[in-house]
Amino acid sequence: TQSTWGRTNIRMTTVRPTTIEDVLHFNNVNLDPYTETYNMTFYMSYLATWPEYFFTAVDPNGRIMGYIMGKAEGKGTNWHGHVTALTVAPEFRRMGVADHLMQKLEFVSEHKDNCYFVDLYVRVSNKVAISMYEKFGYVVYRRVLDYYSGEEDAFDMRKSLSRDPEKKAMIPLPHPVPASEAT
Repeated sequence: TQSTWGRTNIRMTTVRPTTIEDVLHFNNVNLDPYTETYNMTFYMSYLATWPEYFFTAVDPNGRIMGYIMGKAEGKGTNWHGHVTALTVAPEFRRMGVADHLMQKLEFVSEHKDNCYFVDLYVRVSNKVAISMYEKFGYVVYRRVLDYYSGEEDAFDMRKSLSRDPEKKAMIPLPHPVPASEAT
């Protein structure tokens, strides 16, 4: 594995900053029932506002394997990187693509924006993703009620970065919160 800023080669896979053209080809990746899909305006606003948090994994033939998009948000000790979406096409799963995409976002959160932690939301029914995130060092911080269109709860999962050496951001809350309080 070779790593340099903006490019990671994983068994002939390239992870690079996302382009507008990439976004136009996300369809094959977004066909998963657990994947939240967004309209083009949403993707473009992230690409324009937080381009350093938007990466695409591409195979040697130029096929999109997966992508991650996120942002930095919060104030004070709640300043953090947030994973808005991480998805890998079914034919490219279990190859380490998600891990490398997450590492890219965590690197930017820590070294560019000096964040305390990275967080993400995942459907409570998505056991495979929850297990994967736990392997990446994330813990369930809290349960967010009716987060997904009022139909399903989410887990807010967090991983502390070096700015939070005592891992205070990862101490779970003892009770669920309504979606309106999840920020």
